[in-house]
Amino acid sequence: MPAQPSAPPRILIVGAGFGGLCMGIQLKRAGIHSFTILEKGSRLGGTWRDNTYPGAACDSPSFLYCFSFEQKTDWSRKWAPQAEILDYMEHCARKYELLAHIRFDAEVASARFDQDAALWRVRTVAGDTIEAEVLVSAVGQLNRPSVPDLPGLERFRGVSFHSARWQHEHDLTGKNVAVVGNAASAIQFIPRIAPAVKRLHVFQRSANWMIAKNDRTYTEREKRLFARFPLLARLYRWWIYLMYESRFPVFRQNRLLARAMTRVAEKSMREQVSDPELQGVLLPDYPIGGKRILISDDYYQALGRPNVELVTSPITRVTDDSIATRDGRAFPADVLIIATGFESTSFLVPMKIEGLAGRPLEDVWYAGAEAYLGINVAGFPNFFMLYGPNTNLGHNSIIFMLECQVHYVMECIRTLAERDLAYIDVRPDVMRTYNERLQEVLERTVWARTGKSWYKRADGRITNNWSSSTIAYCWKTRRPDLRLYSLQARRSRADAVVADVA
Repeated sequence: MPAQPSAPPRILIVGAGFGGLCMGIQLKRAGIHSFTILEKGSRLGGTWRDNTYPGAACDSPSFLYCFSFEQKTDWSRKWAPQAEILDYMEHCARKYELLAHIRFDAEVASARFDQDAALWRVRTVAGDTIEAEVLVSAVGQLNRPSVPDLPGLERFRGVSFHSARWQHEHDLTGKNVAVVGNAASAIQFIPRIAPAVKRLHVFQRSANWMIAKNDRTYTEREKRLFARFPLLARLYRWWIYLMYESRFPVFRQNRLLARAMTRVAEKSMREQVSDPELQGVLLPDYPIGGKRILISDDYYQALGRPNVELVTSPITRVTDDSIATRDGRAFPADVLIIATGFESTSFLVPMKIEGLAGRPLEDVWYAGAEAYLGINVAGFPNFFMLYGPNTNLGHNSIIFMLECQVHYVMECIRTLAERDLAYIDVRPDVMRTYNERLQEVLERTVWARTGKSWYKRADGRITNNWSSSTIAYCWKTRRPDLRLYSLQARRSRADAVVADVA
């Protein structure tokens, strides 16, 4: 006789960014209210709460950068600014009544799985202990700023900060400003601060492929049409999605598409940069797509300003008031802005996660983070990740991937209740085979042909990016194949294993 469905498990979600909010909303929509969201900050938003630098905006089109079930139709621009994205996230939290479920200023220090009780015991930095049957990590990949090891950085007497922790109280007007880094964040704030500063030196380690953003405001008429005709808004969203999805073959080294995109990017750069010497240092030495393809309508123009200089000689040291480079030059600086991205391959750090038999996750990941579908790790029952290893994209919106992952986790949670299970745990052989095949595919991508990038570890292992299209990922996460999991019954009877199919 089949077991009667039990009450929904208690669920603990770590992080109140897009992933955590999506998870919470879908639980509420399913009538499950037994969940808590732990947020280390005093406000929700994650990346969009932290990154407030001038010009901060999404690099996925606005209509894709929102939940499919909560389509925003009155975006101000094709590429939404930070404040508008954060407002949207707060709107979602209010509409779906999530705020009562969020504990702010609650940073997780550790989580340990108690196999006998089939419980996760989570400890916060403040010393509180919270128990839950299911643990969902929604901390993302881009939340811990990466600061380069620059000799003498501690001696700098001026103002210094990371772009993800912008210090708005410091006015940059009339100052000598040095920016270390020239990637996704830097190309957004450099055009904003360049007109106000006295001198701006941009220190570039390597050039980036960049294409035009073609940003513009949405007209009031467009907003009215999208609001009045939801189907039109949905079709517009799908058109944008398919247009971006069609670019994926460039990452699989499709020569025709790569050649076309390279020509477009190079032509755009040369049309906006007249100085032949500057053109030379702005041309990347790796294939397009090997690192994040940047988008901007004004970065190249900013480099052409008389008070802006692009420096390509490596930094040798930082002094009290300047930046010294290998070619013997010293650049005076009143303000030093670090724009070198995030510790993207240090998944879940600094949280300590311990699974069966107290095994630390960091030991499992000694050779690099990996998971089944980027969601499950063998030996860590009822533990799920959103935006986990190998789920990042180079061509489309991460919101799509998050919705796929949340759908998958929801199916697992339903399975726990319907089958009266204590926990489910992906089989070690399944995870191993999955990741071996994943890495084999990744070895044939443009990312493997490119040197250092935030997509991969220092040893070359690609731990961040998904290996195929988002359509393929959607298909793989449509429902869990329970044959790939060990299922542990809740009821205390002899031989409680319900299934462990080989």
